[in-house]
Amino acid sequence: MHELPVIKLGGLNIDLSTFVTIIVSSLIVFVVARLAVRNLSVDNPSKMQNFMEWAAEFVRNIVASTMPLKHGKAYVSLGLTLITFIFVSNLLGLPFGFVTEHTEPVTVFGQTLYDQEYIDEQMASGHENGIQVSWWKSPTADLSVTLGLALVVFLTIHFMGLKKNTKGYLKQYFEPYWFFLPLNIISEIFKPITLGIRLYANIFAGEILVATIVMAGFLGIPFMMAWQGFSIFIGAIQAFLFTILTMVYIGQATVNEES
Repeated sequence: MHELPVIKLGGLNIDLSTFVTIIVSSLIVFVVARLAVRNLSVDNPSKMQNFMEWAAEFVRNIVASTMPLKHGKAYVSLGLTLITFIFVSNLLGLPFGFVTEHTEPVTVFGQTLYDQEYIDEQMASGHENGIQVSWWKSPTADLSVTLGLALVVFLTIHFMGLKKNTKGYLKQYFEPYWFFLPLNIISEIFKPITLGIRLYANIFAGEILVATIVMAGFLGIPFMMAWQGFSIFIGAIQAFLFTILTMVYIGQATVNEES
């Protein structure tokens, strides 16, 4: 199993492989969005403009399937951001990996990540080439990232529920009877947890399988090619599920049954 380059900063443990790929994912999404709106044209739209219009329409249909569009049009930009960022993040670990082998202490920014004692223990236990440090992976293969996304969704759901549909939002906690309040609160708490864990588990499992296939060397190439194609499909499905469930939860919190 590969080690992760974790540094301590202000009391926080920061995984550099995750931090770097989050930045890369954000830059890719920003560049794609910027290119799509750089030269807007009604008569002769660019391919990027057409693509972004298609993506926006796709997300608009997702929103419309979960709540009346008159209520949901304000969340189209949120949905488009989520589905784009998650899809890009899901795929970052597929094209390549960056793994280094070390038989001497690993130091980054003046911090020793793995000392000689730890490396010697690993070598004594059968890792003759020392430890392997992975510097690149999909951000969504990190539980802290997916739970962070889910936390943003959780806060958005309840803030917008209180703001847009105060009476209906509070009423749902006492349905069908008032003594269901504790169960309804637990249900709301577990929504973002399951949302984050579902995304993490699927992407992390895929990257473990990729690492296993890589260990097979030349014999694993056909399996790697097949899995790469399947992983693109899985990455798209997981981005879609995260986004549509987000819109379902927002719709439940913000839309009154009478509206």
